[in-house]
Amino acid sequence: MSHKKACCALLVCLFLLPSLLSAPSQAAGRRKHAKPVPVVVAAPAAAPTPPPSPLGRDIGPDAREVDRFASALVSQKHLPGVAIAIVQDGHVVTMHGYGQTGAPGGEPIGTDTVFRLASLSKAFAATLTAQLVAEGAMDWDRPIVNQLPAFKLRDYASANRVTVRDILSHRVGLTRNTYDRDLESDQPFPLLAERLSDAPMACTPGDCYAYQNVAFSLVGDRVFAATGDFYSHQVEKKIFHPLGMYNSTYGRDALEASTSWARPHVRGRGGWVAVRPKESYYHVPPAAGVNSSIHDMAQWLIAQMGHRPDVLTPTMLQQIHTPQVSTPGEVRGSGWRRERLTHAWYALGWRVFEYQGHTLVFHGGAVQGYRGLIAFLPDQDVGMVVLWNSESAAPTGLLPSLMDRVLGLPTHDWLGIDDEPSQD
Repeated sequence: MSHKKACCALLVCLFLLPSLLSAPSQAAGRRKHAKPVPVVVAAPAAAPTPPPSPLGRDIGPDAREVDRFASALVSQKHLPGVAIAIVQDGHVVTMHGYGQTGAPGGEPIGTDTVFRLASLSKAFAATLTAQLVAEGAMDWDRPIVNQLPAFKLRDYASANRVTVRDILSHRVGLTRNTYDRDLESDQPFPLLAERLSDAPMACTPGDCYAYQNVAFSLVGDRVFAATGDFYSHQVEKKIFHPLGMYNSTYGRDALEASTSWARPHVRGRGGWVAVRPKESYYHVPPAAGVNSSIHDMAQWLIAQMGHRPDVLTPTMLQQIHTPQVSTPGEVRGSGWRRERLTHAWYALGWRVFEYQGHTLVFHGGAVQGYRGLIAFLPDQDVGMVVLWNSESAAPTGLLPSLMDRVLGLPTHDWLGIDDEPSQD
């Protein structure tokens, strides 16, 4: 073993004590240097109550129309590729891949082509935790220092208060995206986790929201302490395999070993340029480590919508989908958010939006060369996943394009393509 590897291994053991580092990962939303958001949850026991569906019908025609939009995006916006799945009532309505993986020879994207999920990985961490809580191996509200005694924050008393619930809802009390820049420069997770003891505090744990990747991934160490097994192995055993997600893995080596995988694309002088996936965010598996295909993500979505109670019980889903903290900044940004969202919260590994009076459970993900989103309307029993291998923002418009049609709202041009209506 090299001197560098030996030092890193020693640091892991010193920090975790009963834990080891999980399999590598990635995740990352855009870093926004803003003040943390104070905790405000008007109704912490439940998501907003939507009115009854005005339609209550088969969405097949709407789903196929939005699927055609995905194909048109690739051709008209000159995107490398997009994969999309739309589900209703526990069944896949439409699922396709469009464009190219970026591999030599022009390999087309299919339903088994693997993408990096980035921060869509966070829901897997919350779901695994819910499963272990149900088994009695973990607790939502027990201080993590009881199992990770080396965990420290600048404020000693605050460190003694941090719970798994705080970690999974980004309420650790640190400033936004603490040490993400160091993570991006390939500093190892154990060192960054140890340095949390010197990181500036924004508030007392539990009192404000500030998005994290390094601190979020402490849940992986807590899983090891509870089970004696690597975090990634637990996800594979309890989620991937039971749900038939056989294309899903953790880490760059596993991504590149996939039979078909989408290369990340960045903007170059002549358009989109394929590059090798970066390793950095694979160092935080719970926050961003999952690789998956659109086929597998459709199965994941069906389970999150309550149609696989043999794997995810209603109690588990209620726990992770319940809002924990208000995130008003999420209703700003892209056009559809400003026009369609009225409230936003963070739950556990999931965001919860109020979309024109209806609950929308959502998460997005972004890392170099990849983007993705997953969302569903519980009262309509309709959801979608979109994965793409470029840094374009254009495919995000597929989400409101579907939701507007499902909810009977006036159609609007969210995509800027010839196939879609140009105005309400």
